[in-house]
This record gives sequence, C-alpha cells and structure tokens, in this order.
Amino acid sequence: MKVVIAGGSGFVGKRVTDILLDEGHEIIILSRKDRKEEGNVKFVKWLQIGSNPEHEIGSADAFVNLAGVSINDGRWTAEHRKQIYDSRMDATDELLRIIFALKTKPSVLVNASAIGIYPASEDTVYTEQSNEFADDFLGQTVSDWEKKASSVESAGIRTVFMRFGVVLGTDGGALPLMVLPYKLFAGGTVGSGNQWVSWVHVADIARAIAFVISNKDVNGPVNATSPFPKRMKYFGKTIGSVLNRPHWIPVPSFAMKAVLGRKSALVLEGQHVLPIKLQDNDFEFTFPTLESALTDLYK
Repeated sequence: MKVVIAGGSGFVGKRVTDILLDEGHEIIILSRKDRKEEGNVKFVKWLQIGSNPEHEIGSADAFVNLAGVSINDGRWTAEHRKQIYDSRMDATDELLRIIFALKTKPSVLVNASAIGIYPASEDTVYTEQSNEFADDFLGQTVSDWEKKASSVESAGIRTVFMRFGVVLGTDGGALPLMVLPYKLFAGGTVGSGNQWVSWVHVADIARAIAFVISNKDVNGPVNATSPFPKRMKYFGKTIGSVLNRPHWIPVPSFAMKAVLGRKSALVLEGQHVLPIKLQDNDFEFTFPTLESALTDLYK
C-alpha cells in the first residue's frame, strides 16, 4: 500500500515508518522541511505557504496522523497548552483538506489520540465502550481532536482513533524522565503511588498502528495500551528492579506540582485502561508485561 504519514519523523512516527517499510509498503512523510527521498520513503512538504501536497501524493491507500506538539515537552503554561491544542487542530484540518482534495480517497485514516480522554480514576476500568470523558485540558483536547478527524467518515473512509497510553521508549516520551531519579539512586514512589499507569512499549504502538491499517474490521476508538496496566508504586519498583537501583525516596505530590505545574497531572493522576478491541481482533503484544518492556529497553 501507499501510506501517508503526518508526524512520521517523530518518536512514534519513526517506528511506524520502519514497521510499514518492513511490510513492503510505500511511505510518504509529510514534512515542513525539504528532504530528499530515502529508499522507499518520499518526503512531501506541507503546512507551508504555497505547498500543495495533494498534487505530489496523487493517491494513497491510508493516512496516519501523528502530528502535534509533544505533551511531554516544557511546562504547561497557557501558551504551551495553546500550542499543544492548536498544533493538533491545524495539522488535522490540513490533512482533511488534502484527503478531500484527492480524486481517489484513502480507505482508512488512523488518527492519534490519547487515554487522557478518560477521567482520572483509581477505581474505574476503561474500555473502548466507556462513554465517560474528562473535562480537563487533555480530555477536551483529545475529544475535539477525535471529533475533527471523524469528519472523513462522511466520505466513507474508515477512521481509527489510537488512544495512546504512556508510551515507553528510551529516546522520547515520559520514560526517560521517570527513569532519571533511579539512575541517580534517588528513585521512589511518585505521589500516592495508587494512580494507574496504562503504559505500552513504543514497538507495540507501531505494530498496532500497522495492524489496524490492514485490519478492515477495526474502526473507531482503539485503546493502545498494554493489557496489564500497573499502579505507579509497582511501576517505580519495577524500574528499580530492572536497573538494579533502590526504590526508596518518595516524591510527594506537592513537590511534583511545584516542579511541573499543571503538567504534574501526567504522573500524579492516571487511568486504568484495557485494549479490548485489539485483543478481540487477535493482536498480539510483543511486550505485554512491564518487566518485559523495561528489560528490552534497558538491558
């Protein structure tokens, strides 16, 4: 297939590109910069004055939208929250314009999303059937993002919303910051320790995206998380065990709020999320357990 990826050079996008190339697909990456073609990857300029990527794309079988400012970078000031929100809305608007401009429409759009759409809770278990949504910054951002992307359904395009959990990798996402205290022999429970961490290995995220592109039975929201989420206390102890470092210095909630501000919600609050739709469609996780994921990443 010919697959167009927005955000194909990012933390998750690079893995998705590699997986799809391994499967023999042709890749077009939408980029803000001029880049030369690399093997079976073509770069097409977008979001620039005068750029008309639809002319260079011609036609495509699938679109993947991973574009947007990372929620892990910087403090969540009012300005940064606006960047996080606007970057997703603006990129999706342009992607929709491109899709509707194509004479031959793609069969599927896989749009990034996040489990932040669910309210934080220590007791509730969320699946794709859950219809309770958070009314905070992340919840509103994700809800608006999904609603905007869903407009392609009017053209008969299958649409999948990949609700990412906490993506684990060594070169991006939240994990490097979570691991740093342990490397300094200062790791410990963050906050109450009872908050849930619904995590997923970055390799399984990439495989899951490739899976839903090819699986015509999958549509709508898909929880992209490991089937075995853990509470923060267990998560920290497992990091310590894998790195052979102590888990002993607790980090109180007020300290995290002082350092991170509103962004502290990413580690002080959480959701217990299960990937029922992936499991029902026989997707197999390479790293289903936290121990296997962290061992792969750090040993």
